[in-house]
Amino acid sequence: MTNASAVVNVVASRYGAAVTADRVYELLERLANLMRAEERALGAEAGLQPVHLHVLAYLGRANRYSDTPIAVAEYLGSTKGTVSQSIAVLQEKGLIATADDGDDARKVHLRLSAKGRRFVDRLLPPAVLVDGLQSFGRGGPLADQLAELLLGMQRARGSRTFGVCRGCRHFRRADGGGVCGLTGEALRSEETQRVCREHEPGQA
Repeated sequence: MTNASAVVNVVASRYGAAVTADRVYELLERLANLMRAEERALGAEAGLQPVHLHVLAYLGRANRYSDTPIAVAEYLGSTKGTVSQSIAVLQEKGLIATADDGDDARKVHLRLSAKGRRFVDRLLPPAVLVDGLQSFGRGGPLADQLAELLLGMQRARGSRTFGVCRGCRHFRRADGGGVCGLTGEALRSEETQRVCREHEPGQA
């Protein structure tokens, strides 16, 4: 059974109706459109485009292996040029800051500034989603199926999953946090809950 079929079956069993993949696609498309409309409205207040909000939201969750411009481009499925322009805008507005890599002079790390963190905490996720979840409920089988669908789509495209560190097959538990089996580096507990560019599904 495909991931898309699994989503259809969950919806159908829950509501007792025959739901097609076309209908699921329509619903997801409408949800995405609503989210984008809200992002445009939120961004306009600060002179930002939706892509700028996406960069901020990502950097708010990215770990130290994943906070580079190339990682941002990969996560958003965008070009390096578009991301570079977005970074320049966000720097100009004081929402992000850069830091040199101590081991690689060619690498630059990006992070939210204090102003950027306040901005993200105040506006993201959009209130329309938070309000909608109050009536929908949190978690549950449908959310799990949608997560599986996302993973299946990422695998089909051959794109990185950008999953949470502690859900990666390279993650190793250790006192105080963990260890990355890929790099051998120690991880603080807080870091194990952040998004990683090197994530591979399947916890060890």
